[in-house]
Amino acid sequence: MLARLVGIVHKILARRRKLEDQTRTIRSESDFNEVHTVVTNNPSVLSRLDLNLLVALDALLTEQSVTRAAERLHLSQPALSASLARLRTHFGDQILARRGNAYELTPFALRLTEHTATALEAARRVFESQATWEPVESTREFSIFGSDYGFVTIGRVVSELAAKRAPGVRFRFMLHNPSIVEDVSNRLRSVDGMVIPHGHISDLPYVDLWHDTWLAVVAEESPVESRLTMEQAAEMPWVMTFQSRSAYQSAARQIQQLGVEQHIEVVVESFLSLSHFVRGTNRVGLIQAALAPLALTAGGVRVVQLPFEPTPLSNALWWHPVHGRDPEHAWMRDLFVEAGRIVESERHRVDDPD
Repeated sequence: MLARLVGIVHKILARRRKLEDQTRTIRSESDFNEVHTVVTNNPSVLSRLDLNLLVALDALLTEQSVTRAAERLHLSQPALSASLARLRTHFGDQILARRGNAYELTPFALRLTEHTATALEAARRVFESQATWEPVESTREFSIFGSDYGFVTIGRVVSELAAKRAPGVRFRFMLHNPSIVEDVSNRLRSVDGMVIPHGHISDLPYVDLWHDTWLAVVAEESPVESRLTMEQAAEMPWVMTFQSRSAYQSAARQIQQLGVEQHIEVVVESFLSLSHFVRGTNRVGLIQAALAPLALTAGGVRVVQLPFEPTPLSNALWWHPVHGRDPEHAWMRDLFVEAGRIVESERHRVDDPD
């Protein structure tokens, strides 16, 4: 009887702790939305903010330690503790809460993390802007999301053009993933653009760059001849890239629309790696025509035609409207357009060597 009563008490206490945790989560979300509304709708709040607090907040959220954050900013620990105290007063939240011998971020602070990084990057861009901009004298860094396909095609050419015309300018090419593509409007606020084909993004500014098409890649010893058949597409195991709601291969969608449900054996988020998962197997994959020479150079595979006419890939550079009037960004966009023409001509030379 006593054991049963103890068990009931434990269940009640566990349920109570669960309800308290849920209440704290709801409160943190409510507080965050309230702070966002107050700051957005009341410009006088912004006039009282110290930009140095944003830098301190970013360091504290990243390091989750006053000591490490102070070391990162080359400040004394008392100075950063004073900043933390001001942040706690401003937000009405502890930001860092002690848990045993360590500190951890509060639920509210976790919500702030991504917004803080975005705000800090936006502030950096504002203060790096110049009334007159000369590419040859600039040391600006442009950050671009994309896939390895985009990097080895147009990214390579863009970097070569920039090195000749603006040797101090630097490009940072960063791999995207499905979560970035799904949150593209927010992500593009703090970076300069994303190279991705049409069909994944809408309602944002873009410029078309170059066109491409899809081919199938099989092992050298594969029984597939010069063209994959629909029967082979249904029977052979597939290697796919970016198999999600927002990131996919358009030719794979066409195969499904033609009534073939592919047996997917491997998903690899890299177009350059795909041929390595095909070599020496009975698998088949999809590859862009521009990457075919690289796949063939690696050896062990062949490229063949698909059993239908694939919808052409129309690759584009996308950006957020906040960058629209930035002369440096406009220069970068023009560079991508020029590079797109070069990539297009290179692909046609491969397709038609005569």
